[in-house]
Amino acid sequence: MQKKKVPSMVKDEQLIQIRREQLIKGAVKLFKEKGFHRTTTREMAKEAGFSIGTLYEYIGSKEDVLYLVCDSIYEEVRTRLDAHLAKQEAGMDRLKQVIASLFKVMDEMQDEVLIMYQEAKSLPKESLSYVLKKEAEMTGLVESAVREASEAGSIGPLDPMEMEILANNIMVAGQMWTFRRWTVQRTCTLEEYTAVQSRLLLSSLAAETK
Repeated sequence: MQKKKVPSMVKDEQLIQIRREQLIKGAVKLFKEKGFHRTTTREMAKEAGFSIGTLYEYIGSKEDVLYLVCDSIYEEVRTRLDAHLAKQEAGMDRLKQVIASLFKVMDEMQDEVLIMYQEAKSLPKESLSYVLKKEAEMTGLVESAVREASEAGSIGPLDPMEMEILANNIMVAGQMWTFRRWTVQRTCTLEEYTAVQSRLLLSSLAAETK
């Protein structure tokens, strides 16, 4: 999957990376407070610590900043998820590990994840397509664990459509910890939420193998 090439007047790749990381950090803070549409590029530049003129040396448009933010969040989510999954399990244990790890990452980055899903719709078509493919990659990681568990006889058997739907259900359950945090997080801890969701998502499937 090819990333969008965000225009820059600067040729120094290391400097581009540094400035864009500053810009992303500042933009995330502002998007949390005001949302993408109510945040101006001048405010982004100020929060990042440089002038509006300097800002446009590293991007071509306001939407470029949103793209960089979404891409950065997905990369960080994937990096953290991979770190949580460093311990290799198999079958049902592997699937439960994937669920617990996904939910933990959603908890660790809940503000960023909320921004990504609320604001991504404002991206231009090409950029949105890239971000949606990143989402599909994460869902594919979950679906792979579902497939392994089904093939091992831990759940199922499931056909390809059922595997895809279960993987998406798991993703939505993880996102719910963020999207419905105003109520869900008042009634249970992350560990309790993970245990209940894992049971609801998997118990009936495991029973089919008995």
